[in-house]
Amino acid sequence: MQSNHNTAWNNCLTRIRDDIGDQGFETWFKPIKPIKLEDKILTIQVPSQFFYEYLEEHYVHLLRNVIDNQLGKDFRLEYSVIVDTGGEAKQPYTISLPNNPTRSSGNGYGAKFEPRKEYSSFELFGYDIKLNPIYSFENFIEGDCNRLARSAGYAVAKRPGVTSFNPLMLYGGVGLGKTHLVQAIGNEIANGPEKKIVHYVSSEKFANQFFDAIKNNRIQEFSSFYLKVDVLIIDDVQFFEGKVKTQEIFFHIFNHLHQSGSQIIMTSDRPPKDLDGLMERLVSRFKWGLTADLQQPDYETRIAIINRKMQSDGISIPDNVIEYLAYSVDTNIRELEGVIISLIANSSLVQKEIDLELAKQTLKSIVHDIDSEVGIDYIQKTVSEFFKVSIDQLKDKTRKKEIVMARQLAMYFSKEYTNLSLKSIGYHFGGRDHSTVIHAVQTVNDQYDTDNNFKKSLDELRKKLKLKAI
Repeated sequence: MQSNHNTAWNNCLTRIRDDIGDQGFETWFKPIKPIKLEDKILTIQVPSQFFYEYLEEHYVHLLRNVIDNQLGKDFRLEYSVIVDTGGEAKQPYTISLPNNPTRSSGNGYGAKFEPRKEYSSFELFGYDIKLNPIYSFENFIEGDCNRLARSAGYAVAKRPGVTSFNPLMLYGGVGLGKTHLVQAIGNEIANGPEKKIVHYVSSEKFANQFFDAIKNNRIQEFSSFYLKVDVLIIDDVQFFEGKVKTQEIFFHIFNHLHQSGSQIIMTSDRPPKDLDGLMERLVSRFKWGLTADLQQPDYETRIAIINRKMQSDGISIPDNVIEYLAYSVDTNIRELEGVIISLIANSSLVQKEIDLELAKQTLKSIVHDIDSEVGIDYIQKTVSEFFKVSIDQLKDKTRKKEIVMARQLAMYFSKEYTNLSLKSIGYHFGGRDHSTVIHAVQTVNDQYDTDNNFKKSLDELRKKLKLKAI
């Protein structure tokens, strides 16, 4: 058996040329350089990741047959892909990739992936990030703000690497549940019937591991670890911006995992098209699967989050407190949960049952711009007293002229004085939809310009509400 890598590869090339002809040979095989032959592994260097991908897609069976015939069936092939061509001051920087047949993919080759040497991957580079078991689909509150992301995540959890949602990219602002959802996916897969290698890591941690690997000359071990995972979850990929070499290594890992049928899940604070500072070819791959956003929770979702939190803590609070919290804190889930925790702590500290007054006091010390107590309840109360109708009449379906006018003004002021969405405002007026609120606001604006009596009523009501806000 030939032990010299140059001789071994030249023998392989002779067979390859006979099989594919001169044109294919000159284009795809002449640029390849043999690197070494040891431990029954022939390592060849190819000029780019695209080169590697093309060989794997079009010539993998030919390469396997040639290696079997020239070297033996117990030999295998690895690629060394040039990442940085280097210069006079430094050597070329490369990574090695095992070819796809080394993963047990049912291709009949019988070869399986084995690391070059035994080591504890979780000890080498600080691979100590574990999925948090508290994150699950059961305690992830679904609403209009996250329904697509949650549904796609659940589909991936049940069939990782099989659905068209690969990669799955979830994006949204801080505190909207991205980390909760991707860890719920990871936990569902890890606890499933199939034994899958699930690895969750932040982009910052990934970059630090990569830099440590470069510094300690352990790039191969770093690559080998990531190339063998079944599910890779990368949190906050926007932090890859500006890190060129980190993007390069992640690009290679991404391609290999995707081609091998492994599942890739990522989060970001914005959609792929807005990720400045990332390589175009990397961003294009982020778009291969499904991109879904998580938005600020709407009123109904915030209500559900508060109820779930209180139930889990074994605490019961009045409905008017739940509603007050839901429409006072509309930024994100994290802040809402923080307010709930503070409210529970205050109740325990002063030994007082949770009521609306305690909720207001708690929010004043936490949430900015909460000093104004002009909420939708107060607006409805003020308007109903002014027009001498009941709050229930504002919410029911009656079309009496005076009640319709009162209802429209209450909706108008709700939009002006609260941060509620149009849908949430409609919800407080008998479950009407957002289009009804839009119509009410437009009607009030039009009538204000044409009806002096109506203008006088509106101005008087505004004075009452402004006095409350001071």
